Amino acid sequence: MTNVPLPKQPLVSHLFTADPSAHVFEGKIYIYPSHDLDHDGPDNDNGDQYAMEDYHVFSMDNFDSPVVDHGQVLHLNDIPWASKQLWAPDAAVKDGTYYLFFPARDHEGIFRIGVAEGASPAGPFTPHENYIKGSFSIDPAVYVEEDNSVYVSFGGLWGGQLEKWQSGTFDPNVTGPAPDEPALGPRLALMSEDMRSFQATWEISILDEEGKPILAGDEDRRYFEGPWIHKYNGLYYLSYSTGTTHKIVYAVSQNLKGPYTFKGTILTPVIGWTTHHSIVSFEDKWYLFYHDCSLSDGVNHKRCVKYTELRYNEDGTIQTIDPYK
Repeated sequence: MTNVPLPKQPLVSHLFTADPSAHVFEGKIYIYPSHDLDHDGPDNDNGDQYAMEDYHVFSMDNFDSPVVDHGQVLHLNDIPWASKQLWAPDAAVKDGTYYLFFPARDHEGIFRIGVAEGASPAGPFTPHENYIKGSFSIDPAVYVEEDNSVYVSFGGLWGGQLEKWQSGTFDPNVTGPAPDEPALGPRLALMSEDMRSFQATWEISILDEEGKPILAGDEDRRYFEGPWIHKYNGLYYLSYSTGTTHKIVYAVSQNLKGPYTFKGTILTPVIGWTTHHSIVSFEDKWYLFYHDCSLSDGVNHKRCVKYTELRYNEDGTIQTIDPYK
């Protein structure tokens, strides 16, 4: 017997974790989750219950080795521009420096995306003094192209405020598109060489098999939050959470910037309201990292990270995973 968590069991149980971004750095698996606080506050659609204040980094030599908690690597109090809610982060390496991307509310209550730097994938990370100019919303996820250019996808509805930016500036009174209008897509940004600014941004379009935009009222397929991009057999895969229908779904494209064609479901609903994931390749296999609320018997802001193997069919489609089978 080993003391490592088996697939579909919590990765760690000594604290509540969520929103795992997994990467292979220096030959090891590193996981960058958010850290749920253990409190008894009420839930609401604005996400006020997700009152996270810091980040921990976890690593494994492989899937048969113990999970190492590298401790607190960044705290809200260290970030000059941020006021609260350190939500789902992600990480990247460029020229030997490691970068932690993270969302937080600024001092006006508007979600922005910040960057912190470190010399090790395990942290600690020192934040830049200001958030990325022009950044907004939540859920930054990094994709590094073959030419080493770094892209960040981001955006989330409701508490993530994505719909408030439809005019290009923040408007707290704006609601999302009507059900029969095209749904909002995640944003994609090309990072500058110094990893401090956006060189350009785009909205990613998600289409159905007939080439028509997925509509806002199509809650089984429309984008809600938690984007993740990976590449498999020459195709780009954009996976994301549907939010209200609690699924992880995916679309594919021959172009990083899209448009992407919807293909199907990766993960059926988990215990708890939110669902958030990442996909990583390690030792010739693919893995899905995600979270649920099984460790807290369903309390939405007391989540736990899990993982399981991800399998592709011969035609490149992804086999749907039931998290409880």
